[in-house]
Amino acid sequence: MKSNFSYQKIFDIKYKNIKFEKVFTFKGEISKLKNKKFIFLDESTLEKFSELAFYNISHFLRPTHLNKLKNILNDSQASNNDKYVALTLLKNANTSSGGILPMCQDTGTPIILAKKGINIITSGKDPYYLSKGIFNCYLKNNLRYSQVAAKNMYTEKNTKNNLPAQVDIYSEGSNEYKFLFIAKGGGSANKTFLYQATPSVLKTKKIIEYLKPKIASIGTSACPPYHLAIVIGGLSAEMNLKTLKLATCHYLDNIPQKGNYKGLAFRDIIMEKQILKMTQDLKIGAQFGGKYFCHDVRVIRLPRHGASLPISVGVSCGADRQILGKINTKGMFLEKLEKNPAKYLPPIKYSNLPKNEIKIDLNKPIKDTLIELNNLKVKTRLLLSGTLIVARDIAHAKLKERLDKGQKLPSYFKEFPIYYAGPAKTPAGYNTGSFGPTTAGRMDSYVEQFQKAGGSLIMLAKGNRSLIVKNSCKKYSGFYLGSIGGPGAELAKKNIKSVKCVEFPELGMEAIWKIEVINFPAFIIIDNKGNDFYENLIN
Repeated sequence: MKSNFSYQKIFDIKYKNIKFEKVFTFKGEISKLKNKKFIFLDESTLEKFSELAFYNISHFLRPTHLNKLKNILNDSQASNNDKYVALTLLKNANTSSGGILPMCQDTGTPIILAKKGINIITSGKDPYYLSKGIFNCYLKNNLRYSQVAAKNMYTEKNTKNNLPAQVDIYSEGSNEYKFLFIAKGGGSANKTFLYQATPSVLKTKKIIEYLKPKIASIGTSACPPYHLAIVIGGLSAEMNLKTLKLATCHYLDNIPQKGNYKGLAFRDIIMEKQILKMTQDLKIGAQFGGKYFCHDVRVIRLPRHGASLPISVGVSCGADRQILGKINTKGMFLEKLEKNPAKYLPPIKYSNLPKNEIKIDLNKPIKDTLIELNNLKVKTRLLLSGTLIVARDIAHAKLKERLDKGQKLPSYFKEFPIYYAGPAKTPAGYNTGSFGPTTAGRMDSYVEQFQKAGGSLIMLAKGNRSLIVKNSCKKYSGFYLGSIGGPGAELAKKNIKSVKCVEFPELGMEAIWKIEVINFPAFIIIDNKGNDFYENLIN
């Protein structure tokens, strides 16, 4: 059967209801050749454009995201823990909007997607200037350097400037240069999953059943409530995953809601509602049980090879950091983010929420604290005051090397609770930079060995833990406490009173720190009796 050629653009992306603000004037020249207008852009202006974009997304959020947090507080079906997390994240957004403390201590991997009109002319150094802007932003502001580079397969160091950045520039359109700037934290990036399913999964009930355990397995360590995205299909694995990244950023919200037999990408609104209802029924909630595991869901359907069915699942977390930009002859514009998040705070005080926090004095001997925790139930809300030791991935690895050589853990690792975190830079006049918890699961493999050696008997971080940790806590009478993931700025401003480097200063934010906290919020997640708050919700 003969077929006539018909070109189908797979992604029909519309930009609707986006408010931009002019941030710089256009700098360059306009020339005409053969009745065509060519825009010679002074590409050095990309430096300040990129710098401002990443500053903005480190401190400000989209109004739509903030409104979703506010809606949780107004939802009678939301759990008290849902509301507690939502209120904390709104307060954190308000603190971060001051422009000093970033909203999260993990200030992210810088990613830029650009679409350059064919009539926009530069010398080709666009990635250089965009990267220089990122460099300036992270150098001048209180942002953490998280990128590491390898000299060989096993030796790597922090680049100490948060570069390199992922910069992808495509040719599309005519007289405009369009941008999507993203700061992607490690916690949410690590919750990106690709599955190669069989086409038989494409049945209404079967695909929902297929996705349910995969969505539940995301857990809470990437700071929900999430913006969840699912991409079904794709002409290649990389096409699927690229689409997933854009969907989590709401970049594809306005593509068609119905496909065709030529390959048009579309959103499946019906399935989005089904998946959202399913996430609510999981009862994982906004980190500590409830309804709001997800704010919303995006399901994107793509064309595929007949024998293949790639399916990906991913999220954008509580630090929902992205911003659109555009450059044309009228100027340089960035998407307008919310500079006054205080207006989303409802007339509600903590007194309106259940006040059942138990105050814990960490300056007592740790054996006394363990006895006190022994008398409390899983899910009990705590307010911690006193000394914490801060250590994360590299510090744990170095201490393990000591144990493996027959040496002992340092006394401070036995005498105080261990907080898994890494601070952003400290602004002038502040006690610390943003200092929220990191994902606990990365330290799971160390717990049994450390607890056997008398350390890590009380751990504090975010997210669920593996069976190894649960069993070890039961065996060695330890506890894992959960802290709310996301409000790094609020914790730094209100709860952390002093910070001192104890060991490994050469590791930067990965060093071991001693901090003094007051009324630091936490929950009992795993106790010394083998109880795990998340076990029935996630497994």
